[in-house]
Amino acid sequence: MTDGPRLVLASASPRRLELLAQIGIAPDAISPADIDETPRKDETPRAYVARMAAEKAACVALAEPGVVLAADTTVVAGRRILGKPEDGAEAAAFLRLLSGRRHRVLTAVTVQSGARARHRLVETTLRFRPLSAAEIAAYVASGEWRGKAGGYGIQGRAAAFAPWMQGSFTAVVGLPLAETAVLLESFGIRAPHGTGESGT
Repeated sequence: MTDGPRLVLASASPRRLELLAQIGIAPDAISPADIDETPRKDETPRAYVARMAAEKAACVALAEPGVVLAADTTVVAGRRILGKPEDGAEAAAFLRLLSGRRHRVLTAVTVQSGARARHRLVETTLRFRPLSAAEIAAYVASGEWRGKAGGYGIQGRAAAFAPWMQGSFTAVVGLPLAETAVLLESFGIRAPHGTGESGT
């Protein structure tokens, strides 16, 4: 169980729930935020993703007591924000755009309790190898693109697409664990066996 105040996860993402479990934190409640996720005119990707996380947290904090954890992840190609594809055709178009080039994944995290809120934004850069039409078609047919920014999930089959990454793997999945653990600790919620990511 999580030590400290009541924790509310403002997300229906099973990936974020699994990531929290990795560091021994289990939310007391899950309450997805219902907000308009349309980017504003001329809004930069960094401003957009930070606003989304903050608005999700503020929305849920109005209805839920305790500490609210919200996050938003977006994929950025150049200055173009690649959200969740509407259908398989858009997912394929995103993958063709990302094929053979670098792109950024931005994940913003907001932790809020009452009027107090803290924020972090983590940027990770990835490079996809060139993808063939057959690879793109097979990935789209797998359905893994559904509900995922940029039309791919790095924790699944798309791991084979990215030979190079600089930044946080868990941020690309949907929640940067090291930064999130520090934010939660500042609100009195501690992982039972230390905080942060580990690896070799």
